[in-house]
Amino acid sequence: MSLDLQRYLTDGVEAVVRDALRATLRDPRETAFLLGFKRASEKASRRREKEEAAGLHVPSYLIASITSSCNLHCAGCYSRANNATTDCAPSEQLTAAQWAAIFDEADELGVSFILLAGGEPMLRRDVLEAAGERKNTLFPVFTNGTFFSESYFELFDRCRNLIPIISIEGGADTTDTRRGEGVYDKVLGSMRELSNRGLLYGSSVTVTTENMREVLSDDFVREMEHRGARVAIYIEFVPVTDEARHLAPGETERDYIRSRIDELRQSHPGIVFIDFPGDEKSSGGCLAAGRGFFHINSHGGAEPCPFSPYSDINVARASLREAMSSPLFLSLRDGGHLMEDHAGGCVLYEKRALVESLLHAGANTKDDAEAAII
Repeated sequence: MSLDLQRYLTDGVEAVVRDALRATLRDPRETAFLLGFKRASEKASRRREKEEAAGLHVPSYLIASITSSCNLHCAGCYSRANNATTDCAPSEQLTAAQWAAIFDEADELGVSFILLAGGEPMLRRDVLEAAGERKNTLFPVFTNGTFFSESYFELFDRCRNLIPIISIEGGADTTDTRRGEGVYDKVLGSMRELSNRGLLYGSSVTVTTENMREVLSDDFVREMEHRGARVAIYIEFVPVTDEARHLAPGETERDYIRSRIDELRQSHPGIVFIDFPGDEKSSGGCLAAGRGFFHINSHGGAEPCPFSPYSDINVARASLREAMSSPLFLSLRDGGHLMEDHAGGCVLYEKRALVESLLHAGANTKDDAEAAII
């Protein structure tokens, strides 16, 4: 099926804002912010269209892993398996000032959403402060929910463009088995306080073959809604080891996930549901490598996505504009590699040998060009 990808992404941004507005009309401050953001996102859409006409495709979304540190050791964590998350913050990770410059350039190009991840992003208060000052951009903050404090609640109250997205795996047993004993109770405590303060927040669930029916059940969604969550993001599990492959949803499970989310959108209109990667086939394939989004790691490396940690350009030394047209991204987009079927939640993880070969080929081409100049 043919699809106008730019329109598909623009409509998606507007739908999220429209649904969020409907869910928060009782909160005048939240409504005022979202109305302002709606105007900003419309301007951003026009900027993207202008760039597209000039030959540069700008995605609506960025994913920024602002730290490589985390206090948890979740079972099956792709980030630790890829050595992107460690127990010690590297000295070379980007500063708050560098992230602020990235956020500003993204705004100028027309990026509307920047998803802040890690590690645990709430370990970088300085970066969250910088993000909160940039009101044209919505920053979902993907957190494990264990670092909330009075000062953080005040920050999220003051900066309504920072939206906490708290990870949860289902009930107490399911969550604590994957994330650690006592995490579920801490998460519920954070949710309770956010709700009591009238702050917009959401939940993030890694969907596996084991928890799929639990987290897509009406009971679970009803409980999250009762606790005040207004966004629900479902992310398919990516098997980073062969031992975990059985946890990755297959085609039958994906069909179930999509049908259940469609049903939940109808039965729970007060929640914004986002399915990642969702039905890639309807959008012409995977949206990574700059088609719909790309990932910036804590060192500034521009990667196709968090599950494909390969980079040929660093935004600490190059512009976002340059990163969006990096040789690796162009090879992945133009070569049709994003359109292929795969197991689990990421085609590029399945095709990592191919990505490595493209990266190597690009490096050799660059070396040859430099040699010719010399």
